[in-house]
Amino acid sequence: MSDATVARSAIVVGAGTSGSIVTRRLVDAGWDVTLVEAGGYDSNPAIHDPSRAGELWHAAEDWDYFTVPQEHAAGRRLHLPRGKVTGGSHALNAMIWVRGAASDYDGWERSGATGWGWSAVQPVFEGIENDLLPVTDDYPLVPIQRSIVAAAAEEGLEHNPDYNGGTLDGVSQEQVTMRDGRRVNTWMAYVRPVEHAPNLRVVTDAEVHSVIVEDGASVGVRLAEDSELRADEVILAAGALGSPAILLRSGIGPRADLEELGIDVVHDAPEVGANLHDHLLSPVIFTTDRPVGPPQPGVSVTQTHLFWRSREDLAEPDTQPIHFSVPMWGELEPRPGVNGPGDGFTLMAGLVTPHSRGSLRISGPDVQDPLRIDLGALADERDVAALAASVRQARRIGARPALAEEWGAAEAYPGPEVADADVEDWVRRTAITYHHQVGTCRMGADPAAVVDPRLRVSGIAGLRVIDASVMPTITTGNTNAPAAVIGELGARFVLEDSAPAL
Repeated sequence: MSDATVARSAIVVGAGTSGSIVTRRLVDAGWDVTLVEAGGYDSNPAIHDPSRAGELWHAAEDWDYFTVPQEHAAGRRLHLPRGKVTGGSHALNAMIWVRGAASDYDGWERSGATGWGWSAVQPVFEGIENDLLPVTDDYPLVPIQRSIVAAAAEEGLEHNPDYNGGTLDGVSQEQVTMRDGRRVNTWMAYVRPVEHAPNLRVVTDAEVHSVIVEDGASVGVRLAEDSELRADEVILAAGALGSPAILLRSGIGPRADLEELGIDVVHDAPEVGANLHDHLLSPVIFTTDRPVGPPQPGVSVTQTHLFWRSREDLAEPDTQPIHFSVPMWGELEPRPGVNGPGDGFTLMAGLVTPHSRGSLRISGPDVQDPLRIDLGALADERDVAALAASVRQARRIGARPALAEEWGAAEAYPGPEVADADVEDWVRRTAITYHHQVGTCRMGADPAAVVDPRLRVSGIAGLRVIDASVMPTITTGNTNAPAAVIGELGARFVLEDSAPAL
């Protein structure tokens, strides 16, 4: 057998959105692939029934991360659910498919991410949506969701029948990755059909400690139980929290931080773990006189959302409220006669263009050492102003006739005793993650970038990061669809860069 016909091998770390796509593309190309997932298989029925997604928080399938106390968010530690299961966070989320704004990707390219402009990523989106992954809004809205759309129209928002068609603004039915009332994620669509291929090995319940680097090149990974796996290429697809943590434990990161923890420095990369940012939500909850009813099997508790500009001078929407058919009490302080069982709905105000930046650090060299996750949530006053404006808008929508008169909707939280002028304080006391952490392995062409535009880790041969951590700036909307594009383009780069020269 000639060298040209010897199959190359790869280890893909993480069976989430990006990692599953990379795995499929390499398997189809004839590579020997080992897919390593820290969690188990997606056997929990709550994963597959969209009405039960809330059961997965704090469950075995959730990494159950928490931030450090957030100085600008009332000193609270925010829960960051992340998928620890085949399918990754796409096994836990609301399956909402948002491409984002064309300007998001053109902005990446202007910042040095050559080849990532809208003209490059648009056909990739179209290919995903027309190939293996179903993206649909062909499902009936439950009555309360229809009324929320009507109330938004009464507030003056236009109905947008296709927010992925080039214009985000307006109120829309969510486009989701579902089929016949069941969740479909990239693990199910890309990997499961080839799970038993002779050139694929899936290893579950195996947490990766670090990358093995020899003579400046990655040659494999160390697992938490001290065993090793070796391959020609190592691809980290463990997400914006997992991938930088693995790099840091590998000795790839800020020299001073690594030396303080007694970790041998393999490559001084100051921005590993930096540039962490996330979308944020803040709840506006309404009780109703007319019964809304409990969640129904096969029906997501969120079906509509809207995009809106909190200021007229903005080029793109900076808010994306998401609407729930249930009262999302969460950890709100109980209020007699209000907080508890009963009918209601939630207009969850949403910030999608955050200016605040945080960081991820490890607290020790072992996988058991907790991550120090600091979102820097609401550190920038522009974020507070935008999220507060979204809360005020949600209050107005809930008071419109389609909800207040037809459903007897009454604002329970923040509640009438909280004046609009005091909403900023409400936001700081209630803001939570929108589940969209990005940026900790920023791509770019400058020397400080963690990965180059082809997602190769600077300074280490044979090592790539292919997941949402490479985003220089977060996209305008849910990040699952962009993570899928990152998976497709990342796999393409791997195959192109390994092709024999003609």
